[in-house]
Amino acid sequence: MANVAVVGAQWGDEGKGKIVDWLSNRADVVVRFQGGHNAGHTLVVGDVTYKLSLLPSGVVQGKPSVIGNGVVVDPWALLDEIARIEGQGVAITPELLTLADNACLILPLHRDLDQAREAAAGVTKIGTTGRGIGPAYEDKAGRRAIRVGDLADPEALDAKIARLLAHHNALRKGLGLDEVDVSGLKCQLMEIAPRVLPFASQPVWRMLDGFRAEGRRILFEGAQGSLLDVDHGTYPYVTSSNTVAGQAAAGSGLGPSAVGFVLGIVKAYTTRVGEGPFPTELFDADGQRIAERGREFGTVTGRPRRCGWFDAVLVRQSIAISGIHGIALTKLDVLDGFDELMICTGYRIDGEVFDYLPAGLKAQAAAEPIYETIEGWSESTQGARTWKDLPANAIKYVRRIEELIQAPVAMLSTSPERDDTILMRDPFQG
Repeated sequence: MANVAVVGAQWGDEGKGKIVDWLSNRADVVVRFQGGHNAGHTLVVGDVTYKLSLLPSGVVQGKPSVIGNGVVVDPWALLDEIARIEGQGVAITPELLTLADNACLILPLHRDLDQAREAAAGVTKIGTTGRGIGPAYEDKAGRRAIRVGDLADPEALDAKIARLLAHHNALRKGLGLDEVDVSGLKCQLMEIAPRVLPFASQPVWRMLDGFRAEGRRILFEGAQGSLLDVDHGTYPYVTSSNTVAGQAAAGSGLGPSAVGFVLGIVKAYTTRVGEGPFPTELFDADGQRIAERGREFGTVTGRPRRCGWFDAVLVRQSIAISGIHGIALTKLDVLDGFDELMICTGYRIDGEVFDYLPAGLKAQAAAEPIYETIEGWSESTQGARTWKDLPANAIKYVRRIEELIQAPVAMLSTSPERDDTILMRDPFQG
């Protein structure tokens, strides 16, 4: 049996929550491997809707769930989320959830810096969620971060905090913020430590290696999307971590050979939250219709998502970069009733045709989509659970997407409900 890594193949918000939930029912353990509480997954199980940010989707299924070292963790946000999910009847215990002791912490000072920078940037802002994720990753790379395991050593924490604040207080002064007090920050950390440390009682890499040796099915759960990858996305309008499939290994402590089948999640159209280029963005009634029917608002922020036609060029690019074996195509039902649908098959930039999106900001901003028109369908696809339940033109649309992105559709989602899923290829079978 193969392990499975799930990654978004657009700008995030592709419907990973439902697909991961569906797969976690077949997995033995679920691992979150990057990002922070800036990304959210919505799971609909019967009449209950769960909104998760840091917790892996496996907790809802009662499956052993892991927050890996590649995640930056706001401990206060984590405990708040645990309390909220427990309020919905799901007990989050150290037997269910394991937190990597080498994961870096997001502190209040990271949130302060994130928000102050965005406010100072004005029209050049990145469009972050303001939750401190970027500054926390900066401290990780700068080797001054406080990690989960540091909470267990109060004596050593003084020097670590002093090193961290030597950097941050200088930045805060330049931004007009008050300095952070060493003793005050330590008191906050010591207060939170006994509530967090029980979840970090064993090395995650060793735990996962044991699961792998036993032949258990491991599901690697990514956040955001490949086009927000700090290296391969539309930089600088990206997140601060690697969101591509290769990060599943580095962010969990297992080697690349353990990752297995890579499933890319792809919407039947395209959305984006925040700033940055978006070649197929719609500003007309079609875009508004997609937004309303798709309920395109961020799970974490509530911000409205920008909407546009399906961009086969960008998805094909993501498939190559993440080594995606097959895709899960979501929200097909949102396109029900359109007379015509458009698919972007290339770009025209300063008179030249491109079959990829160049890395330069100027070229990205100038990219004009080259469209292919596809006939729509009037019948409903909502709730379809077999291939034969789909209208003929919906099948043609899916097949054309497969041809253009050069990858097969392994799963097809036709509503937020877990069981409204058409399976063409089981990712756990490799």
